[in-house]
Amino acid sequence: MKNKPIIIVSGEPYSVFLEIFFKVFKTNLYKKYKHPIVFIGSKKIIKMQMKKFNFSFEINLIKKNQLKNIKLSNKKINLINVDLNFKKPFGKISKKSSKYIEKCFDIGLDIMKDKLGLALINGPISKKYFLAGKFKGITEYLSHKTNKQGNEVMLIYNKFLSVSPITTHIALKDVPKKISTRIILKKMVSINNFYKNKLKKIPRFAVTGLNPHCESNFHNSEEDKIIKPAIKLAKKKKIKVEGPYAADTLFIKKNIKKFDVVVGMYHDQVLTPIKTLYNFNAINITLGLPFIRISPDHGPNNKMLGQKKSDPTSLREALIFLRKINGN
Repeated sequence: MKNKPIIIVSGEPYSVFLEIFFKVFKTNLYKKYKHPIVFIGSKKIIKMQMKKFNFSFEINLIKKNQLKNIKLSNKKINLINVDLNFKKPFGKISKKSSKYIEKCFDIGLDIMKDKLGLALINGPISKKYFLAGKFKGITEYLSHKTNKQGNEVMLIYNKFLSVSPITTHIALKDVPKKISTRIILKKMVSINNFYKNKLKKIPRFAVTGLNPHCESNFHNSEEDKIIKPAIKLAKKKKIKVEGPYAADTLFIKKNIKKFDVVVGMYHDQVLTPIKTLYNFNAINITLGLPFIRISPDHGPNNKMLGQKKSDPTSLREALIFLRKINGN
């Protein structure tokens, strides 16, 4: 298939994602996009939300098995319909959506497994209801579904600075038990290869410590026994890396100008500063899967549902990024 489509999985139906999708769909970026875009979700709720938002877009219904031969354009919403008995366009997030979300993901993953899609984008998911404690996040869910457990890497990408947490959605008390020299090195190698192969760039890494000021009141701290050895091994592999740095000063503007990627030990250590610096101008990329997976860097935000105030920047940036790495 010469011109493979971008696959978008709708995610939580009662999130702001459809509003964001509609806002991006009406732009020239979407309509003139070289690759066709295929949305997987409910025709019923799309039409209900369009009516409420006062949008009017044509829908082109397609089936998964048509993707090999069908010629698509982005002038209509190319939709693989997944039925769900929605009674209203704007409801509360609950476990009732879980089967729908899983079915959407299953269709999207089948498309990617059959190599019919160029990349997969998914809308935000409620971890509380959909994952229900089975997985720490969608990153881990997708690595499980694709049999790539242990290879997954969360990269929050911005063209000026990206960040990657070694541990993702776990309690702070568990972080020291989940970091190791091997894991830190493995994730840096994965990110380094991604930058070289997809972005044609040799990245400059900074690695944070775990403890405040990279210090502790005991001998043989995590910095000494885990993080510094990982940095040393990475340098032997010709990775451009420095650290460990104290996270409280690393993100000062004059410091971050020196780096392309900051690797942190836990989720909020690096996601809080990058969201403060760039707001929604970042995307969540999962490395280590058999395909490129991207999620806009925001949650379902059910409280904003129906208000037409949600920012579409992150989804727009996801499409721009995919255009960049695919040379069009």
